[in-house]
Amino acid sequence: MSLVEHLKELRRRLLIALAAMLVGTILGYIWYDASVLGTPSLGDILKEPYCKIPAEDRLGGELGDCRFIATAPFDMFMLRLKVGFLAGLVLSAPVWFGQLWGFITPGLKKNEKRWTRGFASVATLLFVIGAVLAYFVLSFGLEFLMGIADNTQISALSGIAYLSFALGLLLIFGVSFEVPLVTVMLNLAGILPYQVLKEKRRIIIMFLFIFAAFMTPGQDPVSMVILAVSLCLMMEIATQFARVNDKRRAKRAGFSPDAFFTDDLDDEEGSTICRAAPLGAAGGDLKAPSPVASSRPVHASRKERFQDDSGRPPGMSSDLNARYDSTNLDDIL
Repeated sequence: MSLVEHLKELRRRLLIALAAMLVGTILGYIWYDASVLGTPSLGDILKEPYCKIPAEDRLGGELGDCRFIATAPFDMFMLRLKVGFLAGLVLSAPVWFGQLWGFITPGLKKNEKRWTRGFASVATLLFVIGAVLAYFVLSFGLEFLMGIADNTQISALSGIAYLSFALGLLLIFGVSFEVPLVTVMLNLAGILPYQVLKEKRRIIIMFLFIFAAFMTPGQDPVSMVILAVSLCLMMEIATQFARVNDKRRAKRAGFSPDAFFTDDLDDEEGSTICRAAPLGAAGGDLKAPSPVASSRPVHASRKERFQDDSGRPPGMSSDLNARYDSTNLDDIL
């Protein structure tokens, strides 16, 4: 396809993706305040962690009421529209992700398609697991934050403030759960070996706790600790995967796996093992070095065969001496 044809295809697929997002946004806008097929409304699902706060810690709790406040005329409309748009992105994900896959897949090889499809599936699963965990953590975080000074104040959150906090927490947990997958990808590509992960394990754990402390929206200790511990566990799983994968590479490359996982392995051997079976390679086995063949006598060159004791070819007349002296015989031959 020419460049113009690629641009036309990109435009067509973008229009289809945007149309799917628009339909999904409309459905999400309706679902925000309506029950669908017996399921709770989207608004009730999102505000459930807030409603789990003790009644005495939130406004209207004594009366059995659990609603947010609005401080501007367009707050409720913008809140519903924002939630509907995010729900539309999720509902239309199969369509726009399929359009994206259909655009890039013609340029991929067969093994690259297989690896890309597998990593995309795992990335989606990890994001969902992180978001679901954040949803259950949200109620504990809110209970801690809203009950710090319950004797002197009462919580009355606006819908925009609560939604920003809740969606931020869901997003941070979902994206953070992709870190172990990135580690596995770098190890499969031969960039991040197990030895590095093993030696830097304490630094990685400290960095994950610092990352959780800064990235959690409320900076409350409950959500921070849960996120940090979850990331540490998943990073340990990724580290053990790298250990098994590097041991397999060491065996294929002809190195002893037991010798590979010692501190005495030099950088050249580790680098050789990491490059022994690159990502997507069919085999990865290295052939054993073959012995160098014995030397054979070199035949005399054409110049030596045709030259006499005088250094000139036989039969060359004296009038050609000047030409012979000034010209390379190999070029003449």
